[in-house]
Amino acid sequence: MTKPKKGNLLIAEPSIIGDVSFNRAVILLADHNPLGSVGFILNKPLEYNLKDIVDGTESDFMVYNGGPVEQDNLYFIHKSPELIPDSIEISKGIFWGGDFATVLNLINEHKISQNDIRFFLGYSGWDEQQLDNELKSNSWLVSENVYDNAIISKPCNSFWREKMLELGGDYSIWSNAPEDPSYN
Repeated sequence: MTKPKKGNLLIAEPSIIGDVSFNRAVILLADHNPLGSVGFILNKPLEYNLKDIVDGTESDFMVYNGGPVEQDNLYFIHKSPELIPDSIEISKGIFWGGDFATVLNLINEHKISQNDIRFFLGYSGWDEQQLDNELKSNSWLVSENVYDNAIISKPCNSFWREKMLELGGDYSIWSNAPEDPSYN
């Protein structure tokens, strides 16, 4: 079993069926330490955009379901720490959070694009040892983030499928299976 670390990707095993949040999810681990883990689902876009949920902008930046925890809060990752103060580096040029007022100004002034930032309602969280237990029960695969900060602009519609094909073997069979195998 590969041990997860901050900046890794968690890829949902095909066996996670019926879980609205995590079925076919690809998650960026924003933090992982002995007390727990935090991540954001990269491939679950919501049906509304930033202007639908934030006053003070007309931005149509896509918003994603980051996970089932605190879904009434907006989070973001980006690759512009020189423009967004108080950011925390996750890894390889990917940053988490920062001054939101500055972010809104940058978006409204067209100084930051959708390729530079990704927004999430909620996050995915695990208490101490919870993620390790889920890994032992084969709920997740751990993968290096080979995309570095380009992951922020990576299209999400086929991300899980691509990861299944990369893993090969029995996983490639799942790449074309319906999301709910009972429809097969």
